[in-house]
Amino acid sequence: MNSPSDNRSDRVRELTQKLEEGVKELFDSDRYRTYLGAMSKLHNYSFGNVLLILMQCPEAGMVAGYTTWKRAFGRSVKKGEHGIQIIAPVQSSRLTQRPRLAPDTGEPVLGPEGKEETEPVFVSYRSFRPAYVFDVSQTEGKELPSLGVNELQGDAADFDRLYAALESLSPVPIHFREPQVSKGCYSHRERCIYINQGMSQVQTLKTLIHETAHAKLHALPVENGKVKAAPVKDRRSREVEAESIAYVVCQHFGIDTSDYSFGYITSWSSGMELEELKSSLDCISKTARELISGIEQQLPELAIGTVVKEPEKCVSRRDAFLNNAN
Repeated sequence: MNSPSDNRSDRVRELTQKLEEGVKELFDSDRYRTYLGAMSKLHNYSFGNVLLILMQCPEAGMVAGYTTWKRAFGRSVKKGEHGIQIIAPVQSSRLTQRPRLAPDTGEPVLGPEGKEETEPVFVSYRSFRPAYVFDVSQTEGKELPSLGVNELQGDAADFDRLYAALESLSPVPIHFREPQVSKGCYSHRERCIYINQGMSQVQTLKTLIHETAHAKLHALPVENGKVKAAPVKDRRSREVEAESIAYVVCQHFGIDTSDYSFGYITSWSSGMELEELKSSLDCISKTARELISGIEQQLPELAIGTVVKEPEKCVSRRDAFLNNAN
């Protein structure tokens, strides 16, 4: 008869295998679109757990554990609902013995018979276990003011504040330029981001997030104006990561860039190997979470808003540039 720990290990192995299979199929455009949409709502979970949630509950919008729903939100899981399995880290410790060291010399302390003395010590280690979460649709109770998907209001003022928040999160300065073929770029030599002037608000924000992702993840060392190292990742991986991060962050704030993003992502992801995809997904998840959290810390009022529809021309900061250019 298997012990509980054996059964747990088997289940974690099954979930991991399911995750591997999901990653292999993920970059089909429709599935990847759905995955990134889920990531925009479930940004506090790792890319692996987002994928596991999505595979079991494609319509998941906000998930939490049974106790969290009850204590933090005043909601109960409906009778008969089945949990969504994820892989949860468990921090544990065990008591063991280690050699006793002399505080002055750092050498082992010897006992009367010449044997090394030992002392008890707790050693921490990390393991994993299956855990269950439930989607908000599986719960009932106190009304939620927001389901974790914060929608950007559709006026120019919110664009300016969102732009300012992104500007403060960028690791390098941002400059507008005369329109070029590429809508923006991160310059390794100048250590700055260039954005084309005259674009819509949505295109400007998406491009800014895309180039910020490049600046945060793919910057190369420069010495005397010359790049001193080759990129660690190839161009395909870098572009898939940057555009996917831009899509997730924009989607989280109610800005739909799918018409542009998915053609771009599909063109660059073709032919990528499994390990490349897994590495990119982990990177996308972590960086998108970081940017979303950074924006929300600066603009907590964006927790309630309305979806941005078709945007107008950018104003304020860009208008000043446009006026000077004309």
